[in-house]
Amino acid sequence: MKTVHEPTYSFVILTLVLVVVNILLAQLSGALFPTGVSGVSWLYPAVAFMILFTLWFGAYGAIAAYAGTLIGSGLLSSGSIASHPDVAIYWAVAGLLQVLIPLVALRTFEIDLTLKNRRDISLLLLFGVVINNIVGAAWGAWTLGLGNVIPGGQIGSVFSSWLIGNIIVTVLIVPVALRVFTPSIQKSKLFVKYYWE
Repeated sequence: MKTVHEPTYSFVILTLVLVVVNILLAQLSGALFPTGVSGVSWLYPAVAFMILFTLWFGAYGAIAAYAGTLIGSGLLSSGSIASHPDVAIYWAVAGLLQVLIPLVALRTFEIDLTLKNRRDISLLLLFGVVINNIVGAAWGAWTLGLGNVIPGGQIGSVFSSWLIGNIIVTVLIVPVALRVFTPSIQKSKLFVKYYWE
């Protein structure tokens, strides 16, 4: 009989820890690789870890990705997005989209997160590197323009820098980390096979 772990206080603690880690990674990414546009970095390593946390910890990782993006790259940033908290709330959905797309796709296609075959690697690259980052960059750039955080003429350049930077860090970090760390994490009681359990 398969034992399913019930969400307990350990998942609340896990989510809070992931939120703090995501906030710190977002702040560090913005400080090390600024573009001059608040909340957008040339390279945003935080997104790779947000994707990993979501693939390993399901919806708890996704919640942390949204909160980490909202707080770390939005409300605590030193730029213009921080002075638009109303925009930051819907702008941060970009971070959520960037983790939910690979989560749903990889769960739907029953991908082995240890990436032992080409099919799994190909689907990860498609949904966890390309599609999710196109959608996230489009949403993020568009909402910054919509909220008048950036001029409409900058939407294309923000989209490009967001997309290229995120693709670089996700293709370099996510597949390697999944191969190396997933076997150990899957043995943990905190590993979430589906969305919540």
